[in-house]
Amino acid sequence: MPPLHDMGYELVRVRLTGSEKKVLQIMAEKADGTMTIDGCAEVSEIVSALLDVEDPISGAYDLEVSSPGIDRPLTREKDFERWAGFEAKVELEQAVDGQRRYRGKLLGLKDGIVRMQADDGSHVELPFSDVRKAKLILTDELIAASMRRT
Repeated sequence: MPPLHDMGYELVRVRLTGSEKKVLQIMAEKADGTMTIDGCAEVSEIVSALLDVEDPISGAYDLEVSSPGIDRPLTREKDFERWAGFEAKVELEQAVDGQRRYRGKLLGLKDGIVRMQADDGSHVELPFSDVRKAKLILTDELIAASMRRT
């Protein structure tokens, strides 16, 4: 079974949740940022086969495969570049200027630094290595851009 990358898919996020009923959530997309229902089914088949062979999770679990969606999580450096110009929320592990949560327009990423224009108009620079979680904010502009991409 060829790896996902060889089939044109990229992992966006992998998360295992639950204690009694575990759920393995896989978010994936094509290199161009798109994902179809058929693509989700194909990724599910590939991942299921690999998990059956490797068996890395003890006990029963459900596998969920999905696209990142419009208000997607930002997990890779290239996400901060690709989605520059759009609104996002970013939460850090370590505070910058006494603050761990930021909201504003993404200005891209350079040399491992996420650049944003915060809602108050100030420009902030956040270390990518300290990003705990980040996601796009659903706006009319984001919806319009997502429609154009598909």
